[in-house]
Amino acid sequence: MKKLLCLASILVTSVVLAACGNNNSSATDRNHNANDNLNREPEQSKEDSISNARIKLTFDHKEVVVRMYNNPVSKDFLARLPLTVTFEDYIGKEKISILQKKLSIDDVQAGNQSKKGDFAYYAPWGNLAIFYKDFEDSTNDLMILGQIESGKENFENVDGAFTVRIEKVTK
Repeated sequence: MKKLLCLASILVTSVVLAACGNNNSSATDRNHNANDNLNREPEQSKEDSISNARIKLTFDHKEVVVRMYNNPVSKDFLARLPLTVTFEDYIGKEKISILQKKLSIDDVQAGNQSKKGDFAYYAPWGNLAIFYKDFEDSTNDLMILGQIESGKENFENVDGAFTVRIEKVTK
């Protein structure tokens, strides 16, 4: 009887220790993963890091220079340049132009909020958007392609539709 009680005691102790060991390793794994996530840049900022690529938008003897972000949608757009497109005003905050062929958004998650100076792509409509005013209630379906570096004010006072030549800026 003593042997049976001793074996039962050893068995219970082993199970408890094994369970504690598993919980500790799971906790260690969770802490390790949490630390990895803290040390890692957020996915959005990685996709939207500034690149060296710039584009120039030319219209009515004016120029706007945009520094492009380093993301797949921006790269797809850059590969299509040069382009000539027509922009028009939309709700007094942005100029839009519907592209003839939609940009590839595979494996890219939208969800950016726009701000003044953003050069963006609105996937549901397949259009470019240039925000010349802040737009706090903007949609979550925007993909920011770049940020205007110079000439932002050139969009604010353009009335009606206007033709824009977009090309890469070479050093």
